[in-house]
Amino acid sequence: MVYYILAGYIVLIVLAFIIQDRFIWKPEKLHPDFTFRYDQPFEELFFDPEPGVRLNGLHFKVPEPRGLLLYFHGNTRSIKGWGKYARDYTRHGYDVLMVDYRGFGKSTGKRSETQLLKDAQFVYDVQLEKYPESHILVYGRSMGSGFAVKLACDNRPRYCILHAPYYSITRVVKRFLPILPVTWVLRYHLRADRWIRKVNCHTYILHGTKDRLIPIRHSEALRALNPAKVTLIHIQGGGHNNLPSFPEYHTFIRDILQE
Repeated sequence: MVYYILAGYIVLIVLAFIIQDRFIWKPEKLHPDFTFRYDQPFEELFFDPEPGVRLNGLHFKVPEPRGLLLYFHGNTRSIKGWGKYARDYTRHGYDVLMVDYRGFGKSTGKRSETQLLKDAQFVYDVQLEKYPESHILVYGRSMGSGFAVKLACDNRPRYCILHAPYYSITRVVKRFLPILPVTWVLRYHLRADRWIRKVNCHTYILHGTKDRLIPIRHSEALRALNPAKVTLIHIQGGGHNNLPSFPEYHTFIRDILQE
């Protein structure tokens, strides 16, 4: 009996290792000829971080921008859907750049944590040719928060803004699959807890008090690691996916962007 239980557990571990990408990432794929349509000026861009890999992005533009907000979206959909949020930041005078991860939208390439982090740095480096670094803000929403805080650790943007971030992907998965040896099985760790200790700019965290997917205690723990450089903003009653529906969210974003 013990043998069968052990065998079943090993099979579960192997399956978790093999198929985890399907559970972590929920991409929307777009045809290469898909045409984006928005009611504000934008330009479609492509980035080639390495041979055989092309990343698709949208650059929303304003006259005489105060700077650029580099936006890393969540683990679902594509920039087709995320693009609607650009107006929350362009209204305050910032250009906004959103880029799809590998395998999302029109972006190509095989995903891995290492490659995704390299892609983020590549896109950031390209922007340094167009904007002073002191005028670049990095913004990460949910899954995208790991990429934003890593850039803030390795570079010197003006601000880092994290929207419902995680302490680490390991901690998120452990909450749902406590019986698995997550540290060994998981291929994505995204250790925001390590990177936030070394951020080179002030970091603002916005998190809903009723977030059931990534509880606000993740953000509280992140802030505790570097309280001098991290400001945590509680959105009372906010969940994981609805912070932009709260007036307080927009008030805080306005105050941050106008500093």
